[in-house]
Amino acid sequence: MFPLSNPKYWIQKKARRKTGYPIATIAYYGPNDKFASKVVVGIVLSENTEPAFMEKWFSEDQDLRYDDVINNQIAQFIEKHKAERAVMTDKIIGCPHEEGIDYPLGEKCPQCPFWENRDRWTGEIIG
Repeated sequence: MFPLSNPKYWIQKKARRKTGYPIATIAYYGPNDKFASKVVVGIVLSENTEPAFMEKWFSEDQDLRYDDVINNQIAQFIEKHKAERAVMTDKIIGCPHEEGIDYPLGEKCPQCPFWENRDRWTGEIIG
C-alpha cells in the first residue's frame, strides 16, 4: 500500500471519520505559526487513555505539513497501529521545544520568542 501518491489526502480522509478506536492524534509545532518544524503523532487505543504509541518527526528546513516523505511515514505509522480515524490540529499549536527537556520547567523557550506571550490555540497575544 505504501508509499502513497498523496499521503496528505489519505491522512485527511482518516480525519473525516467520526467514530472508532484506535485514534491517531496529529499535532504540528514550530518556531512560529507559519513553519511546522515538528509533528507528533500519538495512537490512543481507547477512550480516556493516554497515547500508547508516539512518534515525532523534525525538520529544520522543510515545513512538515507539506513534506510527502514525512506524510508517508505518518500514514505508515497510523496504518501500522490500525487507527480507525485521526484527529489533527488545523494549525501550528506551539513551540517545538519541550519544557523540562530543551529548557527549564516554568520558563519560556529562549529559542521561540514568537510563542512567549501567545495562546497556542487562538494565536492571540496574552498577558
